[in-house]
Amino acid sequence: MSKNTRFSITSAERYSLALFELSDENNLLSQIEEQSLSILNLINQSEDFCNLIKDPTTSQEDLSNVINIILENNKFEILFKNFLSFLIQKRRFFYIERILKSFIEICSKKRGELRAELKSAKELSNEEVTKITEELTKNFSSKIKLNYKHDKSLIGGLVVQIGSTMVDTSIKNKLQQIENRMIEA
Repeated sequence: MSKNTRFSITSAERYSLALFELSDENNLLSQIEEQSLSILNLINQSEDFCNLIKDPTTSQEDLSNVINIILENNKFEILFKNFLSFLIQKRRFFYIERILKSFIEICSKKRGELRAELKSAKELSNEEVTKITEELTKNFSSKIKLNYKHDKSLIGGLVVQIGSTMVDTSIKNKLQQIENRMIEA
């Protein structure tokens, strides 16, 4: 791992912890978390916005103007506006996605939540996802924050990952295991 990568991960964690502490002190934790999710969704949905953030030639002024328009249109908290402006001034806005994801993870951990990934071959209804979440909550004795994705490549079954624990009941995985055994024979 390069020094720059390590620095970016470390600095992102520090910035996210600072945002958490400031939000908590000002009793704005839920609002800032919601607004962080909005920015992350914008990054994921808008290729132009994502490119603007990651482009090292983007001037601080241009970045500030775009961010200010977004913040004003969405009526974000002043604390969050100041935090994003600070990142722009310190030329750390490039790490915004990593910082906000880390911030959301900190919020989840402080609430005692575990993050889980669920992939299924068939489209699951909200009811089915809720039942799976409840069952996982019961089994892990902790509140589960489930991220669900429909994945047609699984052919059939489910894949659940909570931290380092993974349960893969997909047909794709079973076929892969059979293929591996045939190759070894």
